[in-house]
Amino acid sequence: VQLQASGGGLVQAGGSLRLSCEPSGRSFSVNSMGWFRQAPGNGREFVAAINWIGGSPRYAGSVKGRFTISRDNAKNTVYLQMNSLKPEDTAVYYCAARRASVITTTSNQYSYWGQGTQVTVSS
Repeated sequence: VQLQASGGGLVQAGGSLRLSCEPSGRSFSVNSMGWFRQAPGNGREFVAAINWIGGSPRYAGSVKGRFTISRDNAKNTVYLQMNSLKPEDTAVYYCAARRASVITTTSNQYSYWGQGTQVTVSS
């Protein structure tokens, strides 16, 4: 499974961006996906995750109420709508996928990773 993430960029504080992640290859084996982020000097941090069977998405406390993860089953694509962006949201954002449908916030539980897309929020 290959993951292609897109949608990053430079935005002012308070602005919005939407990230997309589309699996290819054996994408039928993917049953849940998540977004993580990594700022310079920090470890990889969970942001949000969703599955294909309709369970409630999960969010990190720092983004809850501002970010929304959603999926398009027909396109097998996951989106991360990011609103009210803050400078501390600046990071490389990675999408990840796994075969299991149980949502997890743990990065090493994901088998497949995208290449990352840079999000920079200026103050």
